[in-house]
Amino acid sequence: MTVASQTESHAPGFRLEAWAGWLPGRDHLASGGTAGTGADLPSSLRRRVTPIGRKALEAAWCLLSGRETTDQPRIVLSSRHGEYSRTLGLLSGLVDNGEVSPAAFSLSVHHALAGLLSIAAGNRAGHTAVAAGNESFGYGCLEAATCLADGIERVLLLHFDEALPESYDGIGGGAEDALALALLLAPDNDTGAGERIALRLAPSDPPGADSLAHRVAALLECGGSETRAVGERLTWTWCRAA
Repeated sequence: MTVASQTESHAPGFRLEAWAGWLPGRDHLASGGTAGTGADLPSSLRRRVTPIGRKALEAAWCLLSGRETTDQPRIVLSSRHGEYSRTLGLLSGLVDNGEVSPAAFSLSVHHALAGLLSIAAGNRAGHTAVAAGNESFGYGCLEAATCLADGIERVLLLHFDEALPESYDGIGGGAEDALALALLLAPDNDTGAGERIALRLAPSDPPGADSLAHRVAALLECGGSETRAVGERLTWTWCRAA
């Protein structure tokens, strides 16, 4: 990362080749760039995940289906809470029965969707899972950009989140609309298809609670030159670069 001033820095950029997502208020999978037609999600994935997990996998599968196993991207998964309805179910089962299903427990880890997706796609490029509060999507972007700057040819950034169950209303920070968004990213200096995206960072003063992923999804769907979101620690700006 190169420091531009005492208060602002520029992260490594990237090229957005394609995107797909289930966006708030939409009853269909939106997409853009070189995204495919959206092949049906394999039944092995559909039957093992929660509703929000299925939407996340459908968005990712739209970008991965048809790719050779030797041309699979590294996966970066970002989510503040993950499939929390599954976690709550495990806790409820433990209270009611004193037992936890081993199969359900194995799917409750934060990177479970990345693992399932890798198996279904024959992807051996590896994956990283990121959880960073209301800035999880932003730090997922940083992780993806860093992978690309380190020589990875393609990265699939998969983000999803939904409102926490009612049992957690008291802790706050989880009432945003459900969203699942997948971005297929290439290095900033790649000459292939897609548009260049630059990312600028500055300290948040005061801290905010904007949904970073919702802001970027609106930018992709509705157009515009840039979008800005204020998180707990940083102010994030995504810019369409010339």
